[in-house]
Order: sequence, then structure tokens, then C-alpha cells
Amino acid sequence: MNPWDIALIAVVSVMGTAVAYLRNPQHKAFMLMLPVPFSLATMSVGQPVDATNVVGIAVLFLFSAGVWFLHARLRWPIVPVILLCAIAYCLIGSGLARLLPKGNLAFWAAIAIVGLIALLLIRSLPHLEEPHYRTPLPVWIKLPAIALIILGIVAIKQQLGGFMTAFPMVGTITAYEARHSLWTILRRIPWIMILILPMHSVMRLTQDHIGVGGALLVGWPVFLFFLWLLRRSYTVASHPIAQGEA
Repeated sequence: MNPWDIALIAVVSVMGTAVAYLRNPQHKAFMLMLPVPFSLATMSVGQPVDATNVVGIAVLFLFSAGVWFLHARLRWPIVPVILLCAIAYCLIGSGLARLLPKGNLAFWAAIAIVGLIALLLIRSLPHLEEPHYRTPLPVWIKLPAIALIILGIVAIKQQLGGFMTAFPMVGTITAYEARHSLWTILRRIPWIMILILPMHSVMRLTQDHIGVGGALLVGWPVFLFFLWLLRRSYTVASHPIAQGEA
């Protein structure tokens, strides 16, 4: 286990615990948008950004959609649903990690396809008001549980490759804590896709020259710039992210 693994476990555990104690589902969803787990997982894996990172965020949407459908629609218990969808993510990710090419053509094709899918999802998923909820569990129970989840993902990071960077580390906890407002979480994933694609693109263009760590430092301002643009460009009525309710 390298220092980045330890940082990933520590920081994401704290982040996931913070999500658990937020009441507003929009606030929980907003925490998911911050690419902190992506950044630390990228350094932990130690691999350049490629098509697997991009396709991973599309599989992240499938994870969230699966949790919503099985729990909200079919009324399956939330904990088995999260475990099932997390295992499905790992199986899909490890399989695609071996199949997807690493070159520029595959990367930019993935950027275009995932970006188009995200835009279509944004236009097609309606906004719904959902109830607030705050965990009743004490932090000394919540924090170790989250750390164990992250530790398990770190253990299989070589099999997941770039898909590890999009694994719902915070999302698994958020899905449980937001089990009464899963649609809000699902609806936010396409925004995550749109916001992180420019970050992926900048990192791809710069990582060969300044390394993965340097590319992350360049990518973060790009992400924050696009987040700022979205906050300025959309109203709460049509896009709840806009006025900071997220």
C-alpha cells in the first residue's frame, strides 16, 4: 500500500462521513461532484488518464441507475442493492479495462460519446422534490465502515485500472444515506460527467509533459471554472445546481 492509498482511504472516508450527516439531498449530490476521490485514486493507481477513466463515469451512471431502479422501483433492500451494483461495477470495469485501447483515438471517441450521453440525460431526466434525511448513526460506526469499503477497492485497483478513479467510493455511502432521494443523486451524475470531461481532456493533453500529478494540478482549475460557469448559467427552477442549492 503506497502513501496515496492511505490518503485515499483517509480523505474519502472523511468525505463519505460528511455526506452521511448532510440532510439536504441536493447537498449530498453536490459532494459527489467534487473530483477528490478521482484525484487521489488517479495518484493511487499511478496510470495516465485514458479511455477507461472516461468510460468509468458512464458506468458510474449505470451504478446509480441500478441502485435507484432496484430500491425505489422494485423495493429491494438498500444494502444488498448497493452491494450488488458495486460488484457489477467492478466486474464491468475490470472486464472493460482489459478490452479498451489506451490510445488517443479511443480516448477522444470516449470523450465525444460520453459527453453526448450526458447531454441527453440532462435533458431527459426531470427534477423531482425529494425528502431530506440525516443519518442517526454515530460517527464512530460510520467512519470505519466507509474506510473498509475504500480499502476493498484499493485491494483490487490493478484489476480496475482507470475504472477505479470513477468507482462510487463516496457514492456507495451516499446511496445508502440518500435512499429516500435516490432520483436526486441519479439526476446529478450526468452533470458530473459533463464537468469532469474537460478535466480529463486537459489531463490527457498535458500528462505526457508534466506527469499525472502535474496534469491533476492543471485539471482542477478547469473543473472549477466549468462548475462556476454552470452556477452562473442556470436557474434553480430548471437546474438545481445553479444557485448553490447543490
